[in-house]
Amino acid sequence: MKDLKLKYETAKNKALQFMQNGQISAYLNSLRKMNQYKSMMIAITSN
Repeated sequence: MKDLKLKYETAKNKALQFMQNGQISAYLNSLRKMNQYKSMMIAITSN
């Protein structure tokens, strides 16, 4: 769980950097990864 939280925060920080640099496709990819990690965390906590 700690690993997923760390990966989520890393993806979040990367998304912010990409947004500031105007790299839209990389920003959207980071948002997708954030969503993936968040859904994994929800699945783990529900079980």
